[in-house]
Amino acid sequence: MSLKKIFCFSVALACGSFGAQAEENAAQPATLKADFRRVGLELSSTNVTHSREYQNSPVTQLSTDSQTVVKGVFDFLLEYNRDNLRWNNTIYAEYGETKVKPVDEPAETNETADKIVFSSDYAHKMFKFKTIDFGPMAVAEYQTEFTANDDAPRTKVLRAKGGLKLFNGAVIKDLYIAGIAEYDMTYSNEHVSKSAGEIGWRIEDKPRDGVLFSTDGYYRRYFSFSRYVGTDLKYDLNLTARMDVNVSDTLTFGPYLSYRYARSREADVAGSNFTIGVSFAYKDLFNLK
Repeated sequence: MSLKKIFCFSVALACGSFGAQAEENAAQPATLKADFRRVGLELSSTNVTHSREYQNSPVTQLSTDSQTVVKGVFDFLLEYNRDNLRWNNTIYAEYGETKVKPVDEPAETNETADKIVFSSDYAHKMFKFKTIDFGPMAVAEYQTEFTANDDAPRTKVLRAKGGLKLFNGAVIKDLYIAGIAEYDMTYSNEHVSKSAGEIGWRIEDKPRDGVLFSTDGYYRRYFSFSRYVGTDLKYDLNLTARMDVNVSDTLTFGPYLSYRYARSREADVAGSNFTIGVSFAYKDLFNLK
């Protein structure tokens, strides 16, 4: 069975399951939580002196340019839970810049990250495997960015997902397979409707108190486009892994890495971005109900 058929089957099963699970169980009270999952600053810096004198040196660390990478992240979740459902509403924003200072030349600043996503995620609890819930999901998203990237217009995308999900586990927070319908309004005179399949995850593990290992990301493969726009992606892999060590009850510090691998319709080869740095973050959870 092809990957495309698997995604279509998942969406059909998800839609049918919503109707079949209409009966509610009120054995436990509903909960409402405001979760600041990450309000952080990620950075790395390289300072090089007298690099002009070492341009012919085989030691790259002496001949490179000084540079500073700074990225801000805001990840907020409003989570409603009851016996038969989970409804998450999320605001995620990130913005990063690299400042490069070549020797005896003006400093240059480039964007390294720019994303804003508003998301509403409904998951129905059909079955429970030990501590993990399983059921159909439906997601509505709007993605944009703070500023346009050089000559390209600002991203504006509406996205709907339907599929199946494992969630609320001790380690597996989210693991899903979904079909996607996407409407891309980035180019004002070239709106594009797209279909895609996606596999995504959010996994966390606490080996001991005060230490958290986590990873989240997705792989998205596009199946169809309503028209040709060369910069549209054919596939997209985006993942992050990090270690957070508690400095206090709400402040953490630790290393992280991120990897992006994607290919556009007009490109002959895929592009990639690999980043390693350290992160300072604020995290807190408020029980509203």
